[in-house]
Amino acid sequence: MRRWNGWGDDATSMGLTEGARAMLRARLGAGLPAIDATREAIVAQIPASRLPRHRLIQTDASTRFAMALGESFGDWIRKRFGALPPVPDGVAFAESSDQVRELLDLAQLHNWIVIPFAGGTSVAGHLDCPISERPILSINLSRLNRLLHLDKQSQLATFEAGTPGPLVEAQLRALGYTLGHFPQSFEYSTVGGWVVTRSSGQQSLRYGRIEQLFAGGRLEAPVGTLRIATVPAASAGPDLRELVLGSEGRFGILTEATLRVSPLPEHESFHAFFFPRWDAAEAAVRELVQHKLPLSMLRLSNGIETETNLTLAGHAHLIGWLQRYLSWRGCTEGKCMLMLGVTADTRTARDTLREARRLLARNGGVYIGPTMGSKWAANRFKGPYLRNTLWDQGYCADTIETAVDWPQVKNLMLAMEQAARDVFAQYGERVHAFTHLSHVYPQGSSIYSQFVWATAAGGFAPNFERWQRLKAAVADTIAAHRGTVSHQHGVGRDHAAHLADEKGALGMATLAQLCRHFDPKKIMNPGKLLQDGGPWAS
Repeated sequence: MRRWNGWGDDATSMGLTEGARAMLRARLGAGLPAIDATREAIVAQIPASRLPRHRLIQTDASTRFAMALGESFGDWIRKRFGALPPVPDGVAFAESSDQVRELLDLAQLHNWIVIPFAGGTSVAGHLDCPISERPILSINLSRLNRLLHLDKQSQLATFEAGTPGPLVEAQLRALGYTLGHFPQSFEYSTVGGWVVTRSSGQQSLRYGRIEQLFAGGRLEAPVGTLRIATVPAASAGPDLRELVLGSEGRFGILTEATLRVSPLPEHESFHAFFFPRWDAAEAAVRELVQHKLPLSMLRLSNGIETETNLTLAGHAHLIGWLQRYLSWRGCTEGKCMLMLGVTADTRTARDTLREARRLLARNGGVYIGPTMGSKWAANRFKGPYLRNTLWDQGYCADTIETAVDWPQVKNLMLAMEQAARDVFAQYGERVHAFTHLSHVYPQGSSIYSQFVWATAAGGFAPNFERWQRLKAAVADTIAAHRGTVSHQHGVGRDHAAHLADEKGALGMATLAQLCRHFDPKKIMNPGKLLQDGGPWAS
């Protein structure tokens, strides 16, 4: 069963070895486990619904609370401490595009707020409810989960937008195809969520980000239905797909998406390399991606993340042997690990790996083989479970990600980690900050930083304050280095305050005008993408 106040299935966990616990104590001090609120106590506080009875709408408190929050750190500690946010007044489990249309027309008529919900995996505040005198309806898309059509000649598959990752792949693989979109939230996130937040999968180097995979679809907006037909390419004015990509529920609800799929590959493997220092590793990765070798993944961890991952891995004897071997090869303190994916037909995979090894060795890379890569692949979606374990040990964890051109990658990576340290130093506390490059491009790279710190005493308020200050400081640092507010998680409410730094006044005015065009009564997911009360929200 899926956890109500943590990540994932309650039958799955990610343990910490004694070595990992010792590392946390050494870096952060002893953790302070909090006392979690119970679901029953929170649900008991929920006020009565303000919505009238309707055959499609459920108004019981338990169902409404389940749709109230996503998986951002702010959402997390609200559930853990029992700090009840506003919740929807009702939940409608739509079973077709026509039902979504009916519900939007109803909401438009009665001036209800509408918040789309599917996998519930947002870590950027896409799903929380505003404080409002208007009733709030959550439209849940989880029952829209079918493969509607597969065109093998064009390699196009049309899915209902509520289809989660495992069901996407199961339905395609039965027919010999794959979408190849594997975000870390893959187990629960959905087709529609990927499109409207501009998601990126772990193997985007081969398959592309969701904007390369999204070929067309159907958006139900308050003012009507927008159908985007598929064509291989066009010069017929601005691309209407861009109105849907990254729209985050502000223009309407995506109910169907046609996606570009690929035949299942003959070969797929993942390989580990180590470099003695960051500069050599970054140069090697940049050279690889600019050579445009047909790789599926390049994932480079900095020295602190490499040390952390090796500690978390357990198997002390084997890791000790690896450390001695790497030391002999010149990879000692500060060494960086690169995980490389090869996905292709057998011959291309063999030739690609050979050329990659040659280029990486030229930059000092030490090849370890596929064993660690196979282990990574087997656990590739378990990373978010670590937050549950850390919380039980008295520690908090969050991630902040961006993307920037190559000349700023190292500077921004170091500055993001330092900004976090500076925030917690003001409280007399420390933070364990570490980073990897998860998606690389000829132009630049994403930067994905993770932060772990000790839970503060005093419940919700002091922990929420520290998190907000962390987010603000790192976001300011990103803006100062000309990075994007989000490479793969979207804007939501959490990043909305910094969007104008990236888009500029005219860009923000354009987005606001699009909101008014598709949603003149302002019923769609308010406060997300465009900040509440800001100059663009009116």
